[in-house]
Amino acid sequence: MHRIHFETEHNLFRESFRAFLQKEVVPHQDAWEEAGVVSREVWLKAGEMGFLLPWADEEYGGSGLKDFRYEQIMCEELANINEAGFMLPLHSALCGPYIADYGNAEQKARFLPAIIRGECILAVAMTEPSAGSDLAGMRTTAVDKGDHYEINGSKVFISNGLLADLVICD
Repeated sequence: MHRIHFETEHNLFRESFRAFLQKEVVPHQDAWEEAGVVSREVWLKAGEMGFLLPWADEEYGGSGLKDFRYEQIMCEELANINEAGFMLPLHSALCGPYIADYGNAEQKARFLPAIIRGECILAVAMTEPSAGSDLAGMRTTAVDKGDHYEINGSKVFISNGLLADLVICD
């Protein structure tokens, strides 16, 4: 099916991502399902191929593709193979922008290159026992202790939490 909102470069990206999934994801889906976690290796391979944070600035190792249609393509192709465990969209489209948009220069320089390479896997801790995912009902606080923050509260269902190297806490 041809959709008019995609251009030639999007279709080429789709073909590349689809080939990546067929080679690096589909053969491992049953094993990942049984283990309850995807391998870290697939993250590194996705990073090598430029599929992690494709919108990120080139200075950090990204492709600078500031077009959400690339994220759309990856979501569609993951859905086409029924892959819910490889949380690439959460990593790239939900968590990554927090670092890019709210991180200071030192944090961006330290984290973004590793996130883009797949060496630093992102997760989000949003859901709380008493509030669910209602951000307005959250009770967790962060207290500035001078050289660090102390986080007080409880989080459950931390998406991508088993593999996470860096967790965004809402």
